[in-house]
Amino acid sequence: MQSPVQAAPSPAPAVQPAAWRAWIVPVLFVLGWAAAYSQLEPGTDAFMHGLSAVTGLSPAGHLYSAVAFFVFEVPKVLMLLALIVFVVGVIQTFFTPEKTRSILAGRRQGVGNVMAAALGIVTPFCSCSAVPLFIGFLTAGVPLGVTFSFLVSAPMVNEVALALLLGMFGWKIAAIYLSLGLAVAIAAGLVIGRMNPVNLVEPWVFDMPAVQGEEGRLVWQARFAQGWAHVRDIVLKVAPYILAGVGVGAWIHGYVPQDFMAHLMGKSAWWSVPLAVLMGVPMYSNAAGIIPVVQALLGKGAALGTTLAFMMAVTALSLPEFMILKKVMKPRLIALFAGVVSVGIVIVGYVFNAVM
Repeated sequence: MQSPVQAAPSPAPAVQPAAWRAWIVPVLFVLGWAAAYSQLEPGTDAFMHGLSAVTGLSPAGHLYSAVAFFVFEVPKVLMLLALIVFVVGVIQTFFTPEKTRSILAGRRQGVGNVMAAALGIVTPFCSCSAVPLFIGFLTAGVPLGVTFSFLVSAPMVNEVALALLLGMFGWKIAAIYLSLGLAVAIAAGLVIGRMNPVNLVEPWVFDMPAVQGEEGRLVWQARFAQGWAHVRDIVLKVAPYILAGVGVGAWIHGYVPQDFMAHLMGKSAWWSVPLAVLMGVPMYSNAAGIIPVVQALLGKGAALGTTLAFMMAVTALSLPEFMILKKVMKPRLIALFAGVVSVGIVIVGYVFNAVM
């Protein structure tokens, strides 16, 4: 008699690692970061003391002051950036571009502009993503003015700018910059939305099919992995801008007379704010590269409103971004966009100089 065929035993389910294990490396990273950050100032002092002993560099000289600024600020900005970008990279796994589009789709003017400006803080954005985000928003039914609020907010009031301002200047200046930046983004979107210049958008944009993205739930291991990838991509990309920005800041800190900068970007001259905005437009940089310059300007007597207007112009009125947007906008719309944002930034600079 033939024995019955026995079914093969089913494989045992894979054992999932405990969720808490995913937090080990991030926690160790933060602890090591804090320990290293606390040694920046004594480490810089020791380095400069040794450099002075070897080279005979006078601590009272301009070059010594510039080198000390550079040696201290480069690792400080890079360390702040690495920590912030990791945290925000994890946060951004909850706010994908697809989710942002779905949140803003169909929103009315006013509420939509406020939501778009706020989402610009945490949503991934760079100049190269301006065109696909612009197309995706419009094809998803996001009004044109609401889309522009996002396009202003995302590069200007992004997480890197806010966190570096918080780390280098304190919560008051970070909060002021946040409120002013959001005000400019919301007002610019409202003005452009009121004008509704849809005829200045390239017609082919509205013929693009709407893309529906799938949103999946990620385990913490995957979220942290995206945070590390964010650090690797962003820090390597902006490191040259940080070196350039700190270099300019070091030169200003060491060599520019305080009276000169106070006269050029102080409160007394009516033309200081418009000049700061005009100076900022052709300077292609991001927040990580421009904040060391802002720190040096403030240290030399520049007015806070004028300096923040300069920073806003550098980050929000980027010529490379305008060149990329030319693919989907007609020149008149780009000029309108730049003009409205510039006026808003100038007003913010004047008002802030008047009250501070």
